[in-house]
Amino acid sequence: MLIDEETWAIRYLIVNTSNWWLGHQVLIPADWIEDVSWPDAKASVNLTRQAVKDAPPYNPLMAVDRKTEISIYNHYGRPGYWLDEDQHETAKSHPSTA
Repeated sequence: MLIDEETWAIRYLIVNTSNWWLGHQVLIPADWIEDVSWPDAKASVNLTRQAVKDAPPYNPLMAVDRKTEISIYNHYGRPGYWLDEDQHETAKSHPSTA
């Protein structure tokens, strides 16, 4: 798991694809997990194996910065978690006068 040092949120699971292919590690956002089976040691997500296989490889020697996160979310065609945070921060700094 990769944890956000500022918020302590679990941001990503590191998935080793070597069981499927001559694999590599990829990152899957933790909030995409739909189910966890502890007895089977499996987590389920609504992604195809091909999408995971084609995901940008994770290099544990490199920091996961916003550019990396944008690449991951763009690959899967999903909006980034930070968009909600940015909207929330904008609302706090520009309160409505209604």
